[in-house]
Amino acid sequence: MDIIFEYHDIETSDRLEAHATEKLETVFTRYNFVIRADVFFKTENTSDDETGKICSIRLSAPGPRLFAESSHDNFYDAISETVNDLLRQLEKRKDKMKTY
Repeated sequence: MDIIFEYHDIETSDRLEAHATEKLETVFTRYNFVIRADVFFKTENTSDDETGKICSIRLSAPGPRLFAESSHDNFYDAISETVNDLLRQLEKRKDKMKTY
């Protein structure tokens, strides 16, 4: 299980990486078929104070890649929402993978 971080228009942060790794550990332990996560952090200029910090995560698993993205006023909330979206997608994928 690999986690690759990419930063666009912001500086690298060990705290962000630690928080994202902690959240993604639950994904890796619950779904052992996920082999890699690509995490992207970027900022954008918006007129809304509640958006602008974007976290995107792409998971490599059997079948099509899973992708989720969210925008909040801080990266920590964006990470949490993105991981929750991915957990919903993974639950659907796992249901389809069951053999009867």
